[in-house]
Amino acid sequence: MDNSLEELLLKNLKSIPDFPVKGVLFRDVTTLYGNPECLRAMVAAIAAIYRDCGITKVLGIESRGFIAGAAIACELGAGFVPVRKPGKLPRDVYFATYQKEYGPDTIEIHKDALTSDDVVLIHDDLLATGGTSAATVELMTHFGIEKIYANYIIELTSEFPEARSRVGVPVTSLLKL
Repeated sequence: MDNSLEELLLKNLKSIPDFPVKGVLFRDVTTLYGNPECLRAMVAAIAAIYRDCGITKVLGIESRGFIAGAAIACELGAGFVPVRKPGKLPRDVYFATYQKEYGPDTIEIHKDALTSDDVVLIHDDLLATGGTSAATVELMTHFGIEKIYANYIIELTSEFPEARSRVGVPVTSLLKL
C-alpha cells in the first residue's frame, strides 16, 4: 500500500480501549468515513486493486461494510448486496451461523441476490477472527459462485494472524495492525 495512504489513515483512525468489553482495543473506522479525504482515498485504493477482476457484486457486511462497500461498488460499476443480521431482510434468505470474537452470531443474504455468474468482492471494515467473512464465503456456496475476493480497511494481523487463511479466499487490506 502507498505509504501516504497508510499515514493518512493511521493519523485519522481512533482506537478506543476496553470497548465493547475490557481488554479489547476497538478500532473506530467512523473517523475515517467522516473525513472526506480518507473516504475518497480508501474507496479509490480499494477500487484500484479490483478494477480488472470483473467484479459484478460487492457484498457489504453489516453494518460498517455497507458504507465503503456501496461506494466501492459504484466505482467498479458493480451492484451492491447487503449481508445482514437476522430479521433485517424482507425476502427469503440463506443464513450462516459463526463464532465472532465476542460470541456466536448469524448473517443472512437474500436467496435471489446473486447468480453463479457473479464475481464477488466481500467488503468489511475490519478483519479480526475471520468468522464473519468465512460465514459470508459459506453463503456463496448456495449460489455456486467460483470467483470470490475479500477486502478490509483494517486487518488485525498481530492479534489474529490466522484470520486471513480462515476466510478462504484472496484477501487484501489497506492497514495491517
